[in-house]
Amino acid sequence: MNRRFDVAVVGGGLVGASAAYFLASRHRLDVVLLERGRVGAQASGVNFGNVRRQGRTINQLPLAHHARAIWGELDKHLDDPCEFLVTGHLKLAFDDEQMAALEDYAPRAGAAGLDLELMGANAVHTRFPFLGKGVVGGSFSPQDGNANPRLVAPAFGRAARRAGADVRENTEVLDITRTADGFALETRDGSLRAGTVVNAAGAWAGRLAQSFGDTVPMTPRGPMMAVTEPLRYAIRPVLGTGDSSFYMRQVERGSVVFGGGARVDVDLDNPFPRPRPEHLLVQLGHMRRLVPSLAGVQVIRTWSGVEGYMDDKQPAIGFSPNVPGLIHAFGFTGHGFQLAPGVGSVVAELAASGTSPVPLESYAVDRFAASGDAR
Repeated sequence: MNRRFDVAVVGGGLVGASAAYFLASRHRLDVVLLERGRVGAQASGVNFGNVRRQGRTINQLPLAHHARAIWGELDKHLDDPCEFLVTGHLKLAFDDEQMAALEDYAPRAGAAGLDLELMGANAVHTRFPFLGKGVVGGSFSPQDGNANPRLVAPAFGRAARRAGADVRENTEVLDITRTADGFALETRDGSLRAGTVVNAAGAWAGRLAQSFGDTVPMTPRGPMMAVTEPLRYAIRPVLGTGDSSFYMRQVERGSVVFGGGARVDVDLDNPFPRPRPEHLLVQLGHMRRLVPSLAGVQVIRTWSGVEGYMDDKQPAIGFSPNVPGLIHAFGFTGHGFQLAPGVGSVVAELAASGTSPVPLESYAVDRFAASGDAR
């Protein structure tokens, strides 16, 4: 079968699944979503679940605001709960240098539409008495929150199918070539054609980009994540250190999810990174420092995933500079979960109209052309 689609989306993570959904539901295009495994099974399903705008570079905030509006209306798009909670995000300082960085960031973020509440030592300990004595202040983003990453991308995949998208799991893309009227795609299940291709293949997207001459220096790495036994629910906001070396959140069922710090290198041909016990010990030390009452808590599971990290920590989003009809959306450097539905919306708009509701200049793929460095 050599069916022709308006758009083929390669990669069934949260970016790809949400792009397929918006292409089908908002723009009424004939779209196929191609995922070599299960929708949401890679980085989109094993990340920390942080839905935060605080701490992002200022240039990312318009895209983050666009995404946050979608997070706030998930019930209009999805039939399935995703455990999205507006808990606030609390970034904490342990010394004057970290506090100064928070104080420098807050007014710049405010000018870009993100209101933050700065708190000194007395205020932060009064409001959040579970914090360790070493905390000297913090910055609180009240409208940030968290969600269950295992639920969100699959929910968008199901919503895309209900909207008319052809969602194909366990369908690896073997080859893509440019044709006179679009693209020819070869998969393990056969051939198809598309007018536009969206490259949302996560850590593997760099290979697809490079095959079309788009040079992107992206390194695959695996974050170290863990979860504790269920405890009494007492920590509502997502917590993060000022230097971003540790982050944690408590789900309403009581377990504490945490991560941060060192990441392991990943072989994309054997993509199964393993958590390191020595790094878990470092993370537990950070946890005790942040919330002393968690000392001695039992860890019941650790895991990792595969994420693509860019040298400049900015994703690649937009049209290929070399190939008409090819749109890239990848390289989120470990902080793409919050952005992803917004990126899916933007990519769908690009495919449908060639325009974007938010500025994309800083994410342009051709910013790497001069370096010639592809990984």
